[in-house]
Amino acid sequence: MTNDHNKLTIIGCGNLNRNDDAVGVIVAQRLQQYLATYPHPHVKVYDCGTAGMEVMFKARGSKHLIIIDASSTNSEPGAVFKLPGTELEALPEPSYNLHDFRWDNAIAAGKQIFKDDFPPVVTVYLIEAANLDFGWELSYAVQRSAAKVFEQIKAVIRNNAEYGETVLS
Repeated sequence: MTNDHNKLTIIGCGNLNRNDDAVGVIVAQRLQQYLATYPHPHVKVYDCGTAGMEVMFKARGSKHLIIIDASSTNSEPGAVFKLPGTELEALPEPSYNLHDFRWDNAIAAGKQIFKDDFPPVVTVYLIEAANLDFGWELSYAVQRSAAKVFEQIKAVIRNNAEYGETVLS
């Protein structure tokens, strides 16, 4: 097992250079700032960008993993989808390119590789993007949804601290 056995690991994914695709990273950075002010010893937050392999290793040893990312499903911009990781996990296609290894691959591979040392509970927040072109601005709809997801995850963190264990919201 890993060194400090986090009960809750939160990982933001995305690309800061593609407008709304940055939303997972931005929420993770806000949560890191929140934890800097209100520390919780059993909660860790990481910005993993587009590195799926990093997601797999950062999640190892936790009880609950939360992933935040943008989605592009032709839904209403800013729509928030909260799903169990089991609905999204996918084994990677054979490839020599690690960039092709995404967080959905990390969930499936992590369970196979780390077995009981991989989080049994995975929750994924997907925020529907309006604009994935090159740029550094979140659209208004995605900004609003990012704020809502930030508040929801903050509540999970507070529950985790109050009860000494991860409470699913």
